[in-house]
Amino acid sequence: MKRGLLITGIIIFLLALLGFSLAYNLNYSDGFRSGTVVKLSKKGTIFKTYEGQLLSGGLATGEGGDIASNLWDFSVEKGDTNVLKAIEEAVDGSYRVKLRYHEKYFTFFWRGETKYFIYKVEQVGDKNAKPKPE
Repeated sequence: MKRGLLITGIIIFLLALLGFSLAYNLNYSDGFRSGTVVKLSKKGTIFKTYEGQLLSGGLATGEGGDIASNLWDFSVEKGDTNVLKAIEEAVDGSYRVKLRYHEKYFTFFWRGETKYFIYKVEQVGDKNAKPKPE
């Protein structure tokens, strides 16, 4: 009886470990968004995460005729220094970027606040070009 319970417990533990591993590592979708990065911050009390916002365009009309901005929240893995540096340069230069991301199935508080994790930053257009006057 004890041996059966022990084997059942080990099987349940291994299945739970497999489920966690899949939920942590598998991507639900891959994609990109373009716009201007308006914010990147390091947040958290114990577990520090990098969170940012991308402005994807002007203003849009929300439900009920309210005006809402097109802000999109994203996260960056803590050890991804190349992405953090590229985002910082985009913020400093105020130029448009294309952010390529992996969407995860679940959020984990030690990893980031969103399900969208940036893995590549591409410049859109010429970063040295000056805006055209209207």
